[in-house]
Amino acid sequence: MENNFDLNDNKIVIKGDDGFEKEFDVEALFKMEGESYALITGDTETLLMRIEEEGDEQYLVGINDPEERDAILSAYEIAMNTNLDGLDSDRFLRNGF
Repeated sequence: MENNFDLNDNKIVIKGDDGFEKEFDVEALFKMEGESYALITGDTETLLMRIEEEGDEQYLVGINDPEERDAILSAYEIAMNTNLDGLDSDRFLRNGF
């Protein structure tokens, strides 16, 4: 999966393995336990992605482990003192889109 994004913009474009490009809104960028994460939303889904860096490039990587994803979302909810209960956790995709 290729990613094209600028952290100064509120939108990113993700190109899936099938070549299909999809635009997402960046809802939040945050760090937890030394890792950087992005919470992004599209037309029909919300994704939690890890931000990885290689040189000057940044890449979004899906979080495959549901326990890891849930722990990150719980910590984010507590840290931001917000209510994410309105989001359907089944919509969080584990392997991209």
